[in-house]
Amino acid sequence: MTWSAQQYLNFEQERTRPVRDLVAAIPKRDVRIAVDLGCGPGNSTEVLAQRFPTASITGTDNSNDMLIAARQRLPHMHFELSDIATWRPTQLVDVILANASLQWLPNHTQLYPRLINQLAPGGCLAIQTPDNLEEPAHTLVRELAANGPWAKKTAKVQLPARHQARDYYELLQPHCSTLDVWRTTYFHPLAGGAAAVIEWFKGSALRPYLELLEESEKTEFLQRYLAAVTLAYPALADGTVLLPFPRLFIVATSRS
Repeated sequence: MTWSAQQYLNFEQERTRPVRDLVAAIPKRDVRIAVDLGCGPGNSTEVLAQRFPTASITGTDNSNDMLIAARQRLPHMHFELSDIATWRPTQLVDVILANASLQWLPNHTQLYPRLINQLAPGGCLAIQTPDNLEEPAHTLVRELAANGPWAKKTAKVQLPARHQARDYYELLQPHCSTLDVWRTTYFHPLAGGAAAVIEWFKGSALRPYLELLEESEKTEFLQRYLAAVTLAYPALADGTVLLPFPRLFIVATSRS
């Protein structure tokens, strides 16, 4: 799946707020080495650098377009092309940040403990993942994909990996000295009505569907989706749509 840094950053302020909340919850300690897994256009890496200004920080991503944007944003910081599924640091890390990236990978029961094992004693794994698969924006796109003329094509799309908070807690607790799990729903005011909701999800959830369609199919798909979203997210009097967006947070500290 390809990514567009520009599309993603159309809502930079809203997308960055959760990572600010996540990084603020990382225990303040001496951090020498930190990694931002799935750094995107560098907005999350910038937040991490502000929290730990003396740390050596590396941002990784599997999208060249995202890395180009990240290097332009933070030219003095190191970024590298890397797949989280195969990522291995050359030495143990004090902080691993994964902001809205791990949901795109399968096998969380293996992935999360493996990441914990890459931490130095007392190190921190900080994760934020969207927890909105049952929100109308997602359920509507799945219904549309399954019931349109493109159904055979879009049947190939795999949903992002998700587990319940309890599952993650039970998975990680044996590996941690402390573990904090919480869920927050953000309500993002989007000027531009339902069309703005479409633009938001073009940068994430819609991408795997649209990439499978011809241009004429994309146009029809988006028209139908817009009609459904308009009903599901009625605009306020000034035309703004309030988009609810639940997110799951994990801050896990490895054993010393």
